[in-house]
Amino acid sequence: MQENKKSDSIISPDFVRLHGVIIWNQSQIRENVFIGENTIIGSQVYIDANVQIGKNCKIQNGALIYDSAVIHDGVFIGPGVILTNDRSPRAISLTGSLKKSQDWEKVGVEVFEGASIGAGAICIAPVKIGKWAMVGAGSVVTKEVKDYAIVVGNPARQVGWVGPAGAKLERMSEDTFQCPKTFMQFSEINSKLSEIIQK
Repeated sequence: MQENKKSDSIISPDFVRLHGVIIWNQSQIRENVFIGENTIIGSQVYIDANVQIGKNCKIQNGALIYDSAVIHDGVFIGPGVILTNDRSPRAISLTGSLKKSQDWEKVGVEVFEGASIGAGAICIAPVKIGKWAMVGAGSVVTKEVKDYAIVVGNPARQVGWVGPAGAKLERMSEDTFQCPKTFMQFSEINSKLSEIIQK
């Protein structure tokens, strides 16, 4: 590790950072991390080894992102969010010895394009957060979140649909929804939402 004097962060020399990435004070970036262009990493963020982060993301203060998370382009990670990597954590093995990295299998959280995870939410790996989905603050996510879904609570449950503009979609008919900001329309088929492409 080497200390970044400008930002007082600890940054491994073995990570890839593209143009325009900003890393604020007291964050730690481990080895084999990739951070795409124009992404902002807030203060006191921990990014574990082997994490992949896309471009134009915002990772807010105090977020903890563990090996082997994958964060796609345009994702918002709120303050204090935790992306875990072990569904059955133990400090010691059955023999009583301290577990080492090879003694357990890491599993990751994958967050798809444009999704937002609210402050203090915890995502229990392995789990996928769909594109443009929104996870409410303080939620505990234990199962897959669909594209465009809004989920809240512990455990998180779906309470509606959301568009790319961040507004809750309004129901137009039994299976059609519209964004009140952009007027984009969406169709729900078999509990999955997809954008209706206007011709």
